Amino acid sequence: MTGAERLATAARALLAGFDQPELAPFLDEWPAAGAAQRMVEPRPLPVLRWLDQATPAAATRPLVDQVVAAAGALAWGQTYAAGDLGERFLERYGWSELIGLRGPIASDRLACGVLLLGPEIEYPPHSHAAEEIYLPLAGTADWLRGRDGWRRRCPGELIHHPSGVAHAMRTDEQPLLALYLWRGGDLAQKSKLGGSDDPA
Repeated sequence: MTGAERLATAARALLAGFDQPELAPFLDEWPAAGAAQRMVEPRPLPVLRWLDQATPAAATRPLVDQVVAAAGALAWGQTYAAGDLGERFLERYGWSELIGLRGPIASDRLACGVLLLGPEIEYPPHSHAAEEIYLPLAGTADWLRGRDGWRRRCPGELIHHPSGVAHAMRTDEQPLLALYLWRGGDLAQKSKLGGSDDPA
């Protein structure tokens, strides 16, 4: 079993412990064991210096430990350029896809990976066609969804973003590590920065 497969298997096992109806369609799209794989070259980013500084919940610690151990072998990417959000944001932002159109486990129906945000940064409101689930794994942060207002979210708390609904995150002194799932729409779409007309 490859490192990506071990991480994906651990993520699937963690998600299976949640009894929330929004999650079921994502798990239904999960690639079967032995799904096609592609070679992905490891690629580090500056944000990795904060990876081991966030505090996980007891339930998320095993997966966090695996991500920390595997981080150097993962391909970390960024959706934006300095002209979009500035150099400081890029120094504190990155993601690594495990399953999807770009990750080592191929799927055109589901994307799954991890997002890492450094301390004291805001990922501003953005939206995309794909429906999304986030599961914070380590680090307590503030999350915004539509017009709901900012809300403090802790590791182990599932967060659902319907298609097209703007959402944002901001960290304080702790970095944030979160598992993400996308389904529907273009799984490689660049998020649209700015608000949303959806009242959700």
